[in-house]
Amino acid sequence: MLGDSISAGYGMPIEKGWVHLLQQTLNEQHNTYTLINQSISGDTTAGGLARIDKILEQHKPKIVLLELGANDGLRGMPPTLIKNNLRELIKRIQKTNAKVLLLSMRIPSNYGKRYTDMFYNNYPDLAEEMGIPFVPFILEDVALVQGMMQQDGLHPNEKAQPIIAERVREYLAPLL
Repeated sequence: MLGDSISAGYGMPIEKGWVHLLQQTLNEQHNTYTLINQSISGDTTAGGLARIDKILEQHKPKIVLLELGANDGLRGMPPTLIKNNLRELIKRIQKTNAKVLLLSMRIPSNYGKRYTDMFYNNYPDLAEEMGIPFVPFILEDVALVQGMMQQDGLHPNEKAQPIIAERVREYLAPLL
């Protein structure tokens, strides 16, 4: 798992985060997969690029869940730069013969329709281009639902974590 605060479990104990809950579900289903969470709050696609080679060498994953880009978008980085960084991350992962599951994010609408659309479209466009599966907006059924987000309005709370875990599991299952 390579991601940012959404996957790092920002604002809660790690065992309450969706990545940990997904691992519990995999264990219950007698899967032999172990999720290694390499997510860092505040991480960007550039940060992921700086870390990916070492992570791949150290852990030799069979599947990488990639959830980066939101912090780039929140900083107003050009969508083409975000897309290029995500593409490079995917290429490096695929070079090791690991599969990639791309987890899509959205950014708040106050960035303007043109920018938010360009930002989001990076994910389905890259999934098609690179021949990989992607999870449409992982905070669907969470982000705009009252009582599911932390005070900052950007991070899901503990109540939302099982929903996110199940959403990701549905798309991960075929890769397993």
